[in-house]
Amino acid sequence: LARAFNGRPDVLFADEPTGNLDRQTGDKIADLLFSLNREHGTTLIMVTHDLQLAARCDRCLRLVNGQLQEEA
Repeated sequence: LARAFNGRPDVLFADEPTGNLDRQTGDKIADLLFSLNREHGTTLIMVTHDLQLAARCDRCLRLVNGQLQEEA
């Protein structure tokens, strides 16, 4: 994650960035990701099963069996 931040990417892909972390640590990681998005204009594409984390996103796509089920 630190390596990804260091390069100031235009797009950052994050696959379950808070998976297997306790809530407090996961929240800190999410805060860092959203900060990078806001402060540097980095597009953040994230995969998560965490509905609280998904609720913080500007746009969410819900996939079921590889099919788009919902867009919010």
